[in-house]
Amino acid sequence: MDLILWRHAEAEEGGDDLLRPLSSKGRKQAEKMAAWLGKRFADGAITVIASEALRSQETAKALSKQFKIDARLNPGSKASAYLEVSNWPRETGKVLVLVGHQPEIGRVAAVILAYKELDWELRRGACWCLQRRVKEGQITYLLRAVMSPDLL
Repeated sequence: MDLILWRHAEAEEGGDDLLRPLSSKGRKQAEKMAAWLGKRFADGAITVIASEALRSQETAKALSKQFKIDARLNPGSKASAYLEVSNWPRETGKVLVLVGHQPEIGRVAAVILAYKELDWELRRGACWCLQRRVKEGQITYLLRAVMSPDLL
């Protein structure tokens, strides 16, 4: 299973937190990252799930017009909620993109890679690409990429 943890792109400031849209810079960030991700995964081979926050949904929409919304990815959620949504590490054979928030995205990556919740930072619009593999009967977790839109 490939798990992509994608932090929403830059959003407008102020107002109701769940209703803040992407800024013009944020739309460009989301489009760049979506193009990069789209080159790596076959169309239709991915499942995208976003939080209820408008900025997360607009980020997700840059990659796929058909995505799911799950409140367990909302700001303030626990890393365990992200893992529950993804069914990690039990799910196999698919690519799952979770579009969410900091500090949760960084904490989820830390739980998977370091086996404990740490405050790892990820820039707006960037993503962690993780993979669960079974090799010679052993389960391993691989960090395939960390990509930020300002590097594209």
